[in-house]
Amino acid sequence: MRSHKVSSPNDLAVWQAYVAERLGRTPRGLREVAAFNAAGKPAVIRVASVVDDKPFPTLFWLIDPAMNLAIDRLEAGGAIAQLQALVDSTPALRERMHADHEAHKVLRASFLSDKERAFLQSRSMMAALDQRGIGGIAEPTRIRCLHTWYAAHWVVANVVGEWVDTALADKLSHMDP
Repeated sequence: MRSHKVSSPNDLAVWQAYVAERLGRTPRGLREVAAFNAAGKPAVIRVASVVDDKPFPTLFWLIDPAMNLAIDRLEAGGAIAQLQALVDSTPALRERMHADHEAHKVLRASFLSDKERAFLQSRSMMAALDQRGIGGIAEPTRIRCLHTWYAAHWVVANVVGEWVDTALADKLSHMDP
């Protein structure tokens, strides 16, 4: 179960060590905890779109260990190839993915400060954000990583995240009691 409760900037200091432990390093560009898991722990973080004076198109990172493991197992079981085949054969799914990427670009742009936007524009680097969607993906109908899609899904639902939800629920329903 996920929670979409967003942290305030004042809460960020409380979670800094927890986030660093989940990542295995000090987070760069950390802006907020974007979603919490059912236990009230950070599950998804939002990072800045400019880190170390470079565009950073991946907006959300999944840090929930249980969800990361579950998605690792889906990917290891061939889920990316399975979903890509479904995408390739389903025009409506490709359209939804494209719409999800476009909505994500708008969301990411809403977090850019005037200073960050001016910096990127002055160095002709806005395309790195304007032309990339969820997880920094430039090809809107390609599945690269379920983790990045799912991190974004915890914040704003998307079609790939819905597919992951269904795949995980299906796995759970087939487990022995």
